Amino acid sequence: MKMLTVFTPTYNRAYCLEACYKSLVRQTCKDFIWLIIDDGSIDNTKDLVNSWIKENKIEIRYYWQENQGMHGAHNTAYELIDTELNVCIDSDDYMPEEAVEKITKFWSKYGSEKVSGMIGLDSYTNNEVIGTKLPEDRKSSTLFDLYNKHGVSGDKKLVYRTELTKQYPYPIFQNEKYVGLAYKYYMLDKQYEMLLMNEVLCCVEYLSDGSSLNMLNQYRKNPKGFAFYRKELMTLPFASVSFKFRQAIHYVSSSLLMNNKRFLKETPSKGLTVLAIPLGALLYVYITSKTRTAQS
Repeated sequence: MKMLTVFTPTYNRAYCLEACYKSLVRQTCKDFIWLIIDDGSIDNTKDLVNSWIKENKIEIRYYWQENQGMHGAHNTAYELIDTELNVCIDSDDYMPEEAVEKITKFWSKYGSEKVSGMIGLDSYTNNEVIGTKLPEDRKSSTLFDLYNKHGVSGDKKLVYRTELTKQYPYPIFQNEKYVGLAYKYYMLDKQYEMLLMNEVLCCVEYLSDGSSLNMLNQYRKNPKGFAFYRKELMTLPFASVSFKFRQAIHYVSSSLLMNNKRFLKETPSKGLTVLAIPLGALLYVYITSKTRTAQS
């Protein structure tokens, strides 16, 4: 049994998937499986992947499903993965050639059931680390504390124990395609810390069609998913009042976007939500005005 599954959700990304494939072929350690979750592509992704499977250079598993959005692809991946560890590498990203070796060696040396996994670094394609590095004076932390207490910024690469990522599946809302992936990570933060590894595990190229640049449109199109996400974040026992208030603002705006008149009855924090109504209403106006062209 391999130790690691590298899984890649993809949707009509055949034009950029080859860089990811070539980086995996170059890995100095082959103790991994590449699982591709094709989230309803109508391009030549399937034919391309089948040609790589025939090359037989690395172990590849391919699964096609009707389009559900990134969180739906993650749900499917976690159902299918059977290795001890997993890491998501997006279709437009790639791994440095020693990344798998670093993950497996680090986990073999320090990993245990006391932690949920490990956190490594993302870099741009010019090798510049995205955001900050991880704190040198800590061996472990929750993901939440890294960003909210320890001053860490920028995307990081998360390697999780598979038995844990099978918990807390993302809800699927009809006609919506987005739920914040951090929902699962913060739920796991309630029970576990993660090991910190100041090594680049993934090289990232932000494409104009990537979800990183489309957040306002995501808010507009997926209000139920965002309302769920904000409600869950308001319940985090380790979150500050200011953090929960920001979630309440977004919860109000998402509730207005889906015309949910019961949002005050459904909120986990009625007081904060009432206080957040003015700013939430302003955010609602901002989102609708900025996305009007995209919706028309």
